[in-house]
Amino acid sequence: MADINSTTVDRGALPLDIMGLFFFAYRDFTGDADALLERQGFGRAHHRVLYFVNLRPGMPVADLLDILKITKQSLARVLRQLIDNGYIEQKTGHSDRRQRLLFATDKGRQLFATLSASQASRIDAAINALPPEGARLVRRFLVGMVEPGDRTVLDRLNLTGGL
Repeated sequence: MADINSTTVDRGALPLDIMGLFFFAYRDFTGDADALLERQGFGRAHHRVLYFVNLRPGMPVADLLDILKITKQSLARVLRQLIDNGYIEQKTGHSDRRQRLLFATDKGRQLFATLSASQASRIDAAINALPPEGARLVRRFLVGMVEPGDRTVLDRLNLTGGL
């Protein structure tokens, strides 16, 4: 095993401990979901689409592209697989027929719930180990990590918990 403490980088200049903790937390947070997704022939991009479509049923494709910051081509491939496998359905907009609105099917809601269960459990356990104001501080910290221009999106998606 490599010694991550031996480095030529000035440890005082970079928050290497926080960066390392982010790495391990993200690895473990995504690990269980990755295994489930792989059995379906899916990856993290599919999970992200399922997450946001379940969070905001009827989300326009344009909004999803803006949130994920990916190309239409990348999203089209992932979306096509989710639609073809019965996890997502696409409908045309009511007022603008060019608009494509995305909805999770029952199958898509069920997969999302399964994927989210272990992640929610991991978050709940970590938050419950903190003092009472811990959840608010964690939210504040994570919001602070998001680009300022994207923070209004967090509010629209109700992700800030009333900060």
